[in-house]
Amino acid sequence: MNSLKRVFENPAVLTLIHYRVIVILAATLILAVSFVPGLTEFRTLSLSLDRTATLGLVAVGLTVVLLMGKLDLSVGSTLALSGIATIGLQAQLGPTGAALVGLLVGVLAGVLNGFLVVVLQINSLVATLASMIFLRALCHFLTDSNPVSGEDPLFGLTVTRSLGGTFSPRTYVFLIAIVLLFVWLTYTVAGRHLYAVGSNEDSATASGIRSSRYVFGAFVFSGLTAGAAGVMQSLATNTGSPVFGETVALTAIAAVVIGGTRLEGGRGSALGTLGGVLVLAAITTTLEYESVPTYYQNIVTGSILLLLILLDRIASNSPRSALSLTSLLPSRNSERVPTQ
Repeated sequence: MNSLKRVFENPAVLTLIHYRVIVILAATLILAVSFVPGLTEFRTLSLSLDRTATLGLVAVGLTVVLLMGKLDLSVGSTLALSGIATIGLQAQLGPTGAALVGLLVGVLAGVLNGFLVVVLQINSLVATLASMIFLRALCHFLTDSNPVSGEDPLFGLTVTRSLGGTFSPRTYVFLIAIVLLFVWLTYTVAGRHLYAVGSNEDSATASGIRSSRYVFGAFVFSGLTAGAAGVMQSLATNTGSPVFGETVALTAIAAVVIGGTRLEGGRGSALGTLGGVLVLAAITTTLEYESVPTYYQNIVTGSILLLLILLDRIASNSPRSALSLTSLLPSRNSERVPTQ
């Protein structure tokens, strides 16, 4: 046991744990290329990203919520309800107007969660579990538990069709969302305040940060991204279904945690979430190519998630720190000490 403890206290091992998403992504991509012929071709990568864009958008919103040390289990139900509104209102409002209403539904779902957590002071797990059940029941009530079809099936092609032989519009939306989140978290005062609130909400409030506003805004943002994901998925399939997104919440949380965001809040990044989404995309593509059943895919995802949480605990409890990437590079200003 002591020898194992010394291994995990080694700075080099801690460095691998700290940058684990890069290591796991590289290993996953190597295995995927070995098993899936043509995976490195641009068309195949474009299709894989298009399939992952819906999950990625949900994960973008959940990144902010988890950075606050909160959970949002209602994103799957929000996705389904937004998709039903987008498809069901096309006859009255047209495809564009109905899509805007779908986004509004996502925002309102986020406002509901923010009200429950911030105003009523209900634990985020309990609050979003309740809203998840309520919104899912509302989906079944509005559709009589049957999928609804859109008025214009060709309109959805604009969501999935590649632009100029590159990526699809929903892939661009996902990538732009990642870039904007990265810039916001890294280079703005509000982004630094968000990390402060996630690390210690009471201390952040005592220092003058309006913590409740950040928590409320995080849930609204999560509802918006889930709504956007629902709008694009429903347009792509020309269908609004009450069963859409039933597993997306847990999968998106797994992607965010794989990317290095702590469930306790205060640590994480947009680029880490991108890495986590790509890891799950590579795993899913490889296992589907090998005709592995879905429940085995869930076992693999769950095992990776548990391993990463365990490694995070080990790294957090270690008295030593990981090496930074810059410390591993030779310094230009270092001088060799002459021997006596």
